[in-house]
Amino acid sequence: MKYCRFDEQGQPHYGLVEERDGELWVTAVLASPWEADVASQDFHSFQPKALRDLVLLPPVTPSKIICVGRNYRDHAKELGNEVPAEPLLFFKPPSSLLSAGGVIRLPKVAERVDFEGELAVVIARRARKLGPGNDIQPYIQGLTLANDVTARDLQKKDGQWTRAKGFDTFCPVGPIVDTDMDITAPLTVETHLNGELRQRGSTADFIFGLPQLLQYITAAITLEPGDLLLTGTPAGVGPLAAGDVVEVSIAGLGRLANSVQPEES
Repeated sequence: MKYCRFDEQGQPHYGLVEERDGELWVTAVLASPWEADVASQDFHSFQPKALRDLVLLPPVTPSKIICVGRNYRDHAKELGNEVPAEPLLFFKPPSSLLSAGGVIRLPKVAERVDFEGELAVVIARRARKLGPGNDIQPYIQGLTLANDVTARDLQKKDGQWTRAKGFDTFCPVGPIVDTDMDITAPLTVETHLNGELRQRGSTADFIFGLPQLLQYITAAITLEPGDLLLTGTPAGVGPLAAGDVVEVSIAGLGRLANSVQPEES
């Protein structure tokens, strides 16, 4: 199942997403995307609409957003960093969430703001102290796209990453969640800036795969249903400027497109 979250007359709704003639359409309103059996859903009357014609919202409402830094060797190398011996974790606040089509705002206090296209994982159930013997599939509700927008100069200046990663609009997510994608299959993450390919990497090149990440995280932090895990960005990150359009894509997950403008006064 593929689903999105959208605004209709001031109310948030979850929509069932289907492909028609190569375009994504919302064909029904879901009572809950957490119901595994689509056939048993309490669908509401809805005139099908193209996804691009809806006012989209972030498809997730997480209690926390956990991110993995330097999970691709080439990305660690391009920033002059060592490859980590253990997963490098940091948080982005839920207040940083931004929908597909939303505007990334460049803070006045930052001199350089970078894009970082990523695969994101939506957590399905409470997860605590998972071990090597645990099948991680039941803990993953679906996959989506994310952009770990980063104020690079502030990241270096502060020494820790909370401010640099946490500005409002610094976590675009969406446009859809796919609950049926094979989490063991390699996925190609691409980021285009103003139509030019800037990032292209495969999740097969993760330093730490999803089983390792979930074991490492849940040894310390309990994950709750709806929490979001950003899995790391491939090489090719670069700066954003006012007027840019940045697009993150993975086959089957659509395109997460956002424009860029200065911070509002």
